[in-house]
Amino acid sequence: MRTLDRRGFLENTAGIAAGLAGAGGAGALAADVGSPAAPPAAPLGSTGVVLSRLGQGTGVRGGDRNSDQTRMGFEQLVALFRHCYDRGVTFFDLADLYGTHVYFREALRHFPRESVTILTKMWWRYDGPENETGLPHREQAARTNLQRYLHELNADYLDVVLLHCLTTADWPRHFGPYMDAISAAKERGEVRAAGVSCHDLGALKTAAVTPWVDVILARFNPRGVKMDAGAEEVAAVLRTARQNGKAVLGMKILGEGDLADQREACIEFAQGSGLLDALTIGFHAPAQVDEILHFLGKYPAAPLIA
Repeated sequence: MRTLDRRGFLENTAGIAAGLAGAGGAGALAADVGSPAAPPAAPLGSTGVVLSRLGQGTGVRGGDRNSDQTRMGFEQLVALFRHCYDRGVTFFDLADLYGTHVYFREALRHFPRESVTILTKMWWRYDGPENETGLPHREQAARTNLQRYLHELNADYLDVVLLHCLTTADWPRHFGPYMDAISAAKERGEVRAAGVSCHDLGALKTAAVTPWVDVILARFNPRGVKMDAGAEEVAAVLRTARQNGKAVLGMKILGEGDLADQREACIEFAQGSGLLDALTIGFHAPAQVDEILHFLGKYPAAPLIA
């Protein structure tokens, strides 16, 4: 089969949605079989947060407060958010690094805040090198960041806040000020659940056993593409996390587009793993959302490993 990158996937499915000739393959499913069923709602572990099984990601090729999604522009991205919501996708995966808070604020003009689950991530690297900034400075930076996120979203609370992109096994030794600030926000009711996103196997292993962590965002697909290790090795760590009461969200489900030509198999794998409370995918077009929702309906989620 011809390998499609994520941009190629976008072009195929968007072309189908617009009725253009020349697009084909699995993308045709989204245009031909009608509206998909909404994804099921699911509790996010023991956090009290409820979210849709599928989430809209916003960080494809993200950095410096922009991403493929923000580069679509306000009109197109807000329309995509609204399409997700209309389809029952109520989980939105944002981040300060992606610059997506203000885009989602515009979407919130169209539906109630309490009807959606907002996850965002704190990009601590903006706060300066650890050896050049003191603990009070970093904790104040974290508090200020959280208040800024609420302001950018015009929201009273954030459902999930993650420390973004941890890459070392000893991360708790370095992130005490950030953890304290997020914990204090939880006590004030401004944050409902806390956790980490991991880009390193050692960091993931630490997250699986760290009491502070409520939620882990982990890279997971059947081919080990853009993951912390092979699928079996990562799955073993996620089992440990679940056994320790952590909620687990899956990202890089399609290998950031490298597995777009195997997307049905990737969804079947994620749904059958018993490891993921929900999965987030960085869609670019409504037809992509609809196609993955069809796959979710075709492959119901296996019971979660406790």
